[in-house]
Amino acid sequence: MTEAILLVGGKGTRLRPLTVHTPKPMVPAAGVPFLTHQLARARAAGVEHIVLATSYLAEVFEPYFGDGSSLGLHLEYVTEREPLGTGGAIRNVASHLHSGPDEPVLIFNGDILTGLDIRALVDTHASCGADVSLHLTRVEDPRAFGLVPTDDDGRVTAFLEKPQTPEEIVTDQINAGAYVFNRSVIDAIPAGRPVSVERETFPGLLASGAHLQGMVDSTYWLDLGTPQAFVRGSADLVLGRAPSPAVPGRCGDRLVLDGAEVASDAKLTGGTVVGAGAVIGEGARIEGSTVLEGAVVEPGAQIHDSLIGARAHIGARTVLAGAVIGDGAVIGADNELRDGVRVWCGARIAERSIRFSSDE
Repeated sequence: MTEAILLVGGKGTRLRPLTVHTPKPMVPAAGVPFLTHQLARARAAGVEHIVLATSYLAEVFEPYFGDGSSLGLHLEYVTEREPLGTGGAIRNVASHLHSGPDEPVLIFNGDILTGLDIRALVDTHASCGADVSLHLTRVEDPRAFGLVPTDDDGRVTAFLEKPQTPEEIVTDQINAGAYVFNRSVIDAIPAGRPVSVERETFPGLLASGAHLQGMVDSTYWLDLGTPQAFVRGSADLVLGRAPSPAVPGRCGDRLVLDGAEVASDAKLTGGTVVGAGAVIGEGARIEGSTVLEGAVVEPGAQIHDSLIGARAHIGARTVLAGAVIGDGAVIGADNELRDGVRVWCGARIAERSIRFSSDE
């Protein structure tokens, strides 16, 4: 089957402090780096050769995945020294592809969790004779996205920027971040400068009369660009709502990795993940959250829809709801942090010093 490019060069600014020491695709989701799920799903669809387009903290990827043989893949790594945009990053790895000019190349964004039928996208591309095929998904509120209307045959007719008025919402179809490009299209992208596929490549192809095909696949889809979305995506993987062959255990209400210690009366629900070496104290209640490796949650703490960084420490009876606690941070006992609060890596909050709630 076709080879693929994985775009994993973003800085993950919206995910800080999770991405201070870790590139976004390597932040653990359901017990393994998120990128593992994408690689495993690609391999399950028959992909064997994947080129990773890296940039931010590029040195992290290869030591973890190596040549990809443990996943049944052949992986290569290409690092862009200056930001090149989506199109520029695709063009930057072209010399590592093996496909001929008329053969298809899959392209994935490294921050999308999806149940896309990868084989169906490739088959659609081949049967339509398209130059580029796009995975499209439907959303209830498309105002935050670029719209991609299609005709009755699924052929893309336009790329529209984020709509500002109700009249501009001509479709609920959006670009879902997975594509099939003919190799010749990749080679035609200008080299050595930043290029946006959304703003330059796709509109330029349409203007030249190229065939861009849209395939609507409305299975699970989530952009993991924010901490809240990332936590939700991890929980959905554990619960089995989002498909992945890489979840290291059976789907269910919780996933506790080897080496973690969980008190017998602690309650873990809603797709909660407890990383290796983490400790969950007596009477703790954790729902829909991720506790990364080596973190400690003391007795009586209540944690909802939150992410606790590696080696962080959550004090007794502290309440977290929709919070992100950076690696190595220490939150003292009897604090309350809610509604998107982020605590930086290594920060220390004394006991009984913060009560932050939206109802105050």
